[in-house]
Amino acid sequence: MASIVKSLKLLADPTRLRLLLLLGEEELSVVEIQEILGMGQSRISSHLAQLKAAKLVSDRRAGKNVYYGRALGSETPFEEIIAASANEIPEAEHDLAALKLIRRKRLDKAREYFNKLAGKFGRSYCPGRSWKGVAQMLLSLVGPITVADLGAGEGTLSQLLAKHAKAVIAVDNSEKMVEFGSNLAREHGFDNLEYRLGDIEEPPIADESVDLVLLSQALHHANNPTRAIAAAYRILKPGGRIALLDLLAHHFENAREMYADLWMGFSEVQLDGMLRDAGFRDIDIAVVDREPDSPHFQTVFATGVK
Repeated sequence: MASIVKSLKLLADPTRLRLLLLLGEEELSVVEIQEILGMGQSRISSHLAQLKAAKLVSDRRAGKNVYYGRALGSETPFEEIIAASANEIPEAEHDLAALKLIRRKRLDKAREYFNKLAGKFGRSYCPGRSWKGVAQMLLSLVGPITVADLGAGEGTLSQLLAKHAKAVIAVDNSEKMVEFGSNLAREHGFDNLEYRLGDIEEPPIADESVDLVLLSQALHHANNPTRAIAAAYRILKPGGRIALLDLLAHHFENAREMYADLWMGFSEVQLDGMLRDAGFRDIDIAVVDREPDSPHFQTVFATGVK
């Protein structure tokens, strides 16, 4: 009876139920669980240790990694309790969506290839090959669409896009940036480029009026990133796309002072969750660059469709 009471006590904790629901779907490492749940390693390890002691969770070592899974042969009443809890735990749906991303990361060989390619590009000289040239080529593929560049700064990207887009709206909360960008646009004769003073969480743009929203290294400056992504969804036309470039989650706290960063980047799971919660579909997320010098900032690129 003590064993049953102890197990029921363990199952009364929502976090441990979330763990059991996840581990019933897939064996996961502590790092992967940490990414899905957004919790510290020590907290997760403590919960896993308790579940393992109660024989509700088992582990196995594979090389340097330890993977945890739901223990086989658990008592039927406990299985029923765990299964029923899926409808009562608000985070369960998000956890399963994040688990899909973890699975995709494991199997995505194209991601590994792209990361290797990104790491080598530009290290050796090749006549005519440069990031500037590649950027210009890709930007030239932008058709006659309306683009919103949120957190545009002085709008270098906006001006490149304005060469090919139907219209570009550059939004920034710095009056000096907006003034500087507006003057630059006039000097270059960009009649289709408009700078507007505003916040990326409440951009001064009409609902369902743009085809593409860009958030380039802007989200980690937002007070509320979730609200910024929801705002992007609001101003997009049905079928419109969001393209988000930002820092992968890091621990370089000096960035708060040095670069006025409010957030220490975002994990792929965090971005996937925010995009899904806003209503985006066909989400694709990849780490596309890693700086060679300390603190080795990494860049994550995410897209989604309204």
